[in-house]
Amino acid sequence: MESSLRVANIRDYRREPSRSQVACSRCALGELCLPRGLTPDETERFEQIVHRSRPIQPGEHLFRAGDEFRSVASVRTGCFKSYVIDHEGQEQVLGFHLPGEIIGLDAIHSCKHVANVVALDTSAVCGLTFDTVTGMARHMPELQNELFRVMSQRISELETIAGDLSADERIAMFLLSLSERFARRGYSDKEFILAMSRRDIASYLRLATETVSRVLARFQKAGVVKVDRKQVQILDIQELKVIARKS
Repeated sequence: MESSLRVANIRDYRREPSRSQVACSRCALGELCLPRGLTPDETERFEQIVHRSRPIQPGEHLFRAGDEFRSVASVRTGCFKSYVIDHEGQEQVLGFHLPGEIIGLDAIHSCKHVANVVALDTSAVCGLTFDTVTGMARHMPELQNELFRVMSQRISELETIAGDLSADERIAMFLLSLSERFARRGYSDKEFILAMSRRDIASYLRLATETVSRVLARFQKAGVVKVDRKQVQILDIQELKVIARKS
């Protein structure tokens, strides 16, 4: 059986080629991962606690529900899915994690990971031992504020999904969220590849898989988006915002 990568022991794994050993301050994702407002000296100290993983293959778990909480991870490349198994044995997707996003903070309160986290495509992460992070945060308020910001953002996302929304609104908001997140990473906000399956999207949005496919087909017929398997092109972002009630 395939085992978890165990971020806590990330330093023990084979390192990626030299191109991945980029200092945080020079990484293209630095503005997304690094706490805002760090001095050069604080940035250097922060970089010393980061451990970079080997490539993580699709289907490989970063950690599993019940694993002891020791570290958090920042996605460097690829995409991850977090999920739980409900009492009926069904998978429930909790979220998707793109480069620059932090995974694992859900385990702080119980000291055990609540969700399983699996790679959806070839990925890599930067791991940070949480004890070290919290120790540094006592002397670096910016780091502490960043942790609070990430947790607040995650709570906001979950509250939005839990709201009383139609299928059209949920899917429009999901596409807009991906658009905004890709844009922050320097990618196109109008055209992107979905690493996740329709089934995963449906589980995350609390919809039937057939509903997701039907709504995307209707959006395409209306000229709002163009969908070709996993490739999505947003043709009318303003109309998408109207559907999502974000105009």
